Parts: sequence; structure tokens; C-alpha cells
Amino acid sequence: MKGAIFNIQRYSVQDGPGVRTTVFVKGCPLRCLWCSNPESQKQQPQVSHRNSLCDRCGRCVEACPRDAITIHSGGIRIHRGKCDNCGLCVPACYPGALELLGREVSEEETLAEARKDALFYRNSGGGVTVSGGEPLAQPEFVAGFLRRCQEFGLHTTIDTCGYADSKALQLVLEHVDLVLYDIKHMEDEAHRRTTGVSNKRILANALAVASAGVSMIMRLPLISGINDSEENVRRTARFAQELGVRRLDLLPYHRFGTSKYTNLDRRYRLDGLATPPDDVVQDIKAMLESMGLECQVGG
Repeated sequence: MKGAIFNIQRYSVQDGPGVRTTVFVKGCPLRCLWCSNPESQKQQPQVSHRNSLCDRCGRCVEACPRDAITIHSGGIRIHRGKCDNCGLCVPACYPGALELLGREVSEEETLAEARKDALFYRNSGGGVTVSGGEPLAQPEFVAGFLRRCQEFGLHTTIDTCGYADSKALQLVLEHVDLVLYDIKHMEDEAHRRTTGVSNKRILANALAVASAGVSMIMRLPLISGINDSEENVRRTARFAQELGVRRLDLLPYHRFGTSKYTNLDRRYRLDGLATPPDDVVQDIKAMLESMGLECQVGG
């Protein structure tokens, strides 16, 4: 079984307990306004360009079989309607201004990469995490990979938004030791407006995870003016408690991924939004703890 990924990050400490290797799969059914990995949304590879590195040599123009690249004063322009993301322009770019985001990998080669750090996992209580994108968007590959990880005694985690059909969820859950479950918003209309989908399936699947007895940490991306109201935070906390979840982590909004939108010729829709002030984040953390929940900032 093969899957589409866009990164394997080693020595990660924010995607579950201990030192971990995080595999980022491509493909996600949500379109969150604050998404910091726009390259994760489509399962197909995508050509990205950084005009700050471009020397306007024209080699990429010559290499493109679809005439989808032109040169202008600031670098190059990829005409996305023509581009099929074949990637032939990438090796032609000597300065490294072009990059093909995403590749196909097998379970075995991904496992081999993860096993390189097995000693660190044992010493730190770490393991392997599959994130994204959305792990449940590639259930057969993710389930197969995590099954192989468990066969070698590796702790397994998925970081999921929970938007998937029940068959995909159950297939993956069989091979998961811990679920990091992101809740974007408790109000359905607000969830539709800011992520593009309803939250009903997400909330139902959270209940299914809890019913399956799989350990779960709930996570709330904290986006100023969108889901950081006291009402929404308290509703999220009460939902966690109803499921028997004891820990709810806060993931404050950041702007680290904004340049990726430019490189993919996409508009970032939250331009100008700031990271929540630390005192506000700490106040929300204290409120969650006063409700009896454990809470970490940053996961």
C-alpha cells in the first residue's frame, strides 16, 4: 500500500508524548481559514515557487511541456490553469526556487524512516505520529503503516480533525494508541463558515473514539475572534468532559505558513490577524484548569 505525503519530521516534540517522528500525509476535507499547511489540502503533488530565489534564467520555461510558466520582472509566474504539477520544471531550476510538494511512499519505506529513531522513542516514551492534511483521508495507507509500527513495538498516534466516514475511522483506530483530536468550533454554522464543513460528523466521531476506549487528547486551535470566546471554550471543555477526556490543549494561531500561500499562488484569507496575546492564552488555560481539565499550550 502506498500513500501521498509531503513531509516526514524527525525529533518532533509537539505531536504526542516524547520524541516522535511525524509523517504528514496529503489530503484534507477541511479548508480552515487559518490552515498553516495549504500544501496539505490536495492529495496530488503541487509545484511551489519562491521568487526570492529565482534568477529568471528561463530553464523552467523550457522544461515545462504545457507552456505554464512565464517570466516577469519579479521572477516567474506559474499559470495554474495550465500546470498539471508534473514537476519537470523542478530539476531544471538550479537556484532551487521551484519545489514539488508531495510524493508517493510505501508503508515499508516510511516505516524504515521511522525506525531510525527507535532508540529515542524508547528513552523518551515517544513514537510515531501521522498528521496532515488528514490521516483519515488515506485510511488504508495510514492503517497499514501504523499496524507495521505496532508490530515493531512503536507507540502510534494520529492527529485528526475527525471528519471521515465511520469505516475509515474504525480501520485506523485499530492500530492507534493515542488520538490527538482537533475541535475547531462547537457551533455548527460557525464551523461551516470557517472550515467549509459541518461539525456534526466530527463530534459524532469523537464519541466513537471515546467509546472505543482509545486514549484521546482534545486540542483547540485558538483563533482570535473566531473560536476564542468564553462560551465556545467552555462548550468545548464540557464536551471533552462528557467524553471522559481529561486533557484539552490550546494551539494558539500563528502566521508561520502565510508565505506558503504566496508560493502556491493562493490568497491567505486571514491576512492581518495577530497571534493571541500570551496573557489571553494563559487566562483561557487557567479557565480550563479550573474546570478540572489538564491543559498544555502548544500540544
